[in-house]
Amino acid sequence: MMTYKGYTGHVEYDDAAGIFHGKVLDLKDVITFQGKSVEEIERAFRGSIDDYLDFCEQRGEEPDKPFSGRFMLRLPPTLHRKVYISAIREGKSLNQWISEKLEQSL
Repeated sequence: MMTYKGYTGHVEYDDAAGIFHGKVLDLKDVITFQGKSVEEIERAFRGSIDDYLDFCEQRGEEPDKPFSGRFMLRLPPTLHRKVYISAIREGKSLNQWISEKLEQSL
């Protein structure tokens, strides 16, 4: 994994083509990059992010942000009830309880 300006890139090596290729993971827009060496792929990653940000600025558009912190979750009603009751028992909001449980599982 690579990070730059808050964006995360994932790189794989294609042995048939002899190149590294990567993609920025956390966007709706598709940003890819490639290179033949570690230095080249790092430069290409940073360059692709900079190009994307410049392109958005030229068009007067807001670039996709890596993560907003909002997370939509659908649960079966019985599980929703159990989670809510567990949060209340621990004196926490549902959001706080779920965030803590997710953090603990990582």
